[in-house]
Amino acid sequence: MVKYGQLVIGPPGAGKTTYCHGMYQFLTALERGVHIVNLDPANDTVPYPCDISLSELISVRDVMAELDLGPNGAMLYCMEYLEHNFDWLEERLARLEHDYVLFDIPGQVELTTNHPSLKRILERLQKQEWRLVAVHLSDATHLVDPSRYIALLLLALRAMLMLELPHINVLSKMDLLDEEQQESLPFSLDYYTEVQDLHYLTDYLGETQPRLARMCEVLGEVVEDFGLVSFETLAVEDKASMLHIVEVLDRAIGYVAEGAA
Repeated sequence: MVKYGQLVIGPPGAGKTTYCHGMYQFLTALERGVHIVNLDPANDTVPYPCDISLSELISVRDVMAELDLGPNGAMLYCMEYLEHNFDWLEERLARLEHDYVLFDIPGQVELTTNHPSLKRILERLQKQEWRLVAVHLSDATHLVDPSRYIALLLLALRAMLMLELPHINVLSKMDLLDEEQQESLPFSLDYYTEVQDLHYLTDYLGETQPRLARMCEVLGEVVEDFGLVSFETLAVEDKASMLHIVEVLDRAIGYVAEGAA
């Protein structure tokens, strides 16, 4: 039987845990069965109902103590350990009642940009008829700084190329980007979400931050050459915003809710 999953990724502070909790509540209100799998071995206290937690198998705290590793090294070790003990995850996923799962992924960007263990775990899930979509969250307040925006574009592009999944980039916490901040942006919000004509941003930087302009010009050309990155916007507390994201994600993996036409 085909199963479906959202792989919730993004840097620390992007709102992954809040998103998982809000998405769980929203789907439950729609009477759609959903489970949450917490694959962050450093976070064993979460606000949402967790059906599977990697900390039951291994924890960052224990690895740091036993192997004398720092937090990042311990996190990578934990993901490698999960890869080598994939049966543990496979058995627990098979026990879940519903066919739709939210996977809460740690915020270490190495896991989605260059370290291979997470990708290999996802490949094994896909071979077992899992249809997965990556939901890449980025803090919308980064839009106020053009150089931070360019950094978001590069991170999103690298994750898309690494994971090779249906991929939806989401500007989260839109409720924190108030009207005054949006009006202060040099371009309209659509410019940032559609990621087109980045040379306009370079020209703007040439006038305001000339030392960054050349670097952003080169990096912007890389992003535009691939033509892959765009963003959806999200405020978790807004029902219309959540419904839009759900519809986008459902289309990405071909999910049809039970009873839908």
